[in-house]
Amino acid sequence: QVQLVESGGGPVQAGDSLTLSCAASGLTFSTYTMGWFRQVPKTDREYVADISWNNGSTNYAGAVQGRFTLSRDLAKNTVYLQMNSLKPEDTAVYYCAADLAIAMTNYPDYWGQGTQVTVSL
Repeated sequence: QVQLVESGGGPVQAGDSLTLSCAASGLTFSTYTMGWFRQVPKTDREYVADISWNNGSTNYAGAVQGRFTLSRDLAKNTVYLQMNSLKPEDTAVYYCAADLAIAMTNYPDYWGQGTQVTVSL
């Protein structure tokens, strides 16, 4: 059974940093592109970032480029999303995703349950 378990969310103030973790089990981690999406109520889930299984290359949404950094630890089957200079508009539920494609698609194979990030002024 595949599980993606997110952790690290919580309330922070604008300008703070936060690191989200996603621990994967039940899949061959090195063969999946891992990534993050986020969602606020009554809106579509939004792509944030991904790291390719192929060569570890990363991609970011424009809204987080330069502030967020995605990395992975193949030995721990875990990806980390380091979020710096957080803004109130970063407030959302953050979802970890795993996709067999070489780059994250909008329909990944697996989703985590989500972790809430709340950024206040």
